[in-house]
Amino acid sequence: MPVKNRFADLLPEITEWRRDLHENPEILFDTHRTSAVVSEKLRAFGCDEVVEGIGRTGVVGVIHGKTNGSGKVIGLRADMDALPIHEQTGVPHASKVDGAMHACGHDGHTSMLLGAAKYLSETRNFDGTVVVIFQPAEEGGGGGKEMCDDRLMDRWNIQEVYGMHNWPGRPVGSFAIRSGAFFAATDQFDITLTGRGGHAAKPQEVVDTTVMAAHVITALQTIVSRNADPVDQIVVSVTSIESSSKAFNVIPQRVQLKGTVRTMTSEMRDLAERRIAEITAGICTTFGGTADVTYHRGYPVMVNHDEQTEFAAQVARAVSGDCAEAPLVMGGEDFAYMLEERPGAYILVGNGDTAPVHHPEYDFTDEAIPAGCSWWAEVVERRMPAA
Repeated sequence: MPVKNRFADLLPEITEWRRDLHENPEILFDTHRTSAVVSEKLRAFGCDEVVEGIGRTGVVGVIHGKTNGSGKVIGLRADMDALPIHEQTGVPHASKVDGAMHACGHDGHTSMLLGAAKYLSETRNFDGTVVVIFQPAEEGGGGGKEMCDDRLMDRWNIQEVYGMHNWPGRPVGSFAIRSGAFFAATDQFDITLTGRGGHAAKPQEVVDTTVMAAHVITALQTIVSRNADPVDQIVVSVTSIESSSKAFNVIPQRVQLKGTVRTMTSEMRDLAERRIAEITAGICTTFGGTADVTYHRGYPVMVNHDEQTEFAAQVARAVSGDCAEAPLVMGGEDFAYMLEERPGAYILVGNGDTAPVHHPEYDFTDEAIPAGCSWWAEVVERRMPAA
């Protein structure tokens, strides 16, 4: 079954939706316009139920099939939020909001799921119920957790849940997936080093936090190279250094470090948290200073379920003729929270030879829309075939 003809017909309309969303990006939970657009369209499509305000600004639409003898309920999820990046694409539909842009393709994800919802509302050629989920705040806000905390799964009795993300570098409309751990856990750390500041010309009178910071940054890399098993995936990156002094001739009293840790197992996550604290404390003691370390656990590892992953791959092969084995991704994805509550799978759809996501020159490729919409629709029609 190739791309459904209906989505080829709908491509100009869905593209128009996508570009409107691209021009009007909204960040984290402030997706008020986007949520209103989604709700309005779902009602116009004839969804049986449309509920706003799930997970603060999330939207849920319910579509019943022609029959419901199976009693099955499948959730399909798309994210809606943009990123705090100044767009540099130069396209006619570029962001109209200074300092915000859809640099990860969530405008495309939302539009593809809207296209699938329109088709499923028209045809209803399935036995069961579809719940289309439009989620805010994927980009660091944990909107997926907020929706789950609002009893998303229990309220609509969702039994399986599926998600999709575009992927630059893969051919347009092609698919890739993997079973098991797929996207990494994403943690953050904050370290404040305190010494004794003073004149840079009198280092013997100070406890130099700049030197302490240099040693800490270097030593933290030994967590990966000397503490972790080489076959385990782990990233420890210091991403920000800020001191209490801006003068060239002052050794600062304090230096603050920030960074991120990415892991694929709970064991590596525990190791990183423990060793960051131990290494930092040891170095500070050596130099006569002190340290305050805060470790923030973010999104958990996103784990695809075996049965649903194989099914998702079968659907992808039916749509595009192939489905590749996806690599492990050290980026995070808060669809992980939904997969912790229900079995399901997350798949990648090719965005072509474009700038990478989270880049100011990135743009979603509209030619991927028919394949993405077809995958959503086929998941429903194959998993809940019409009686």
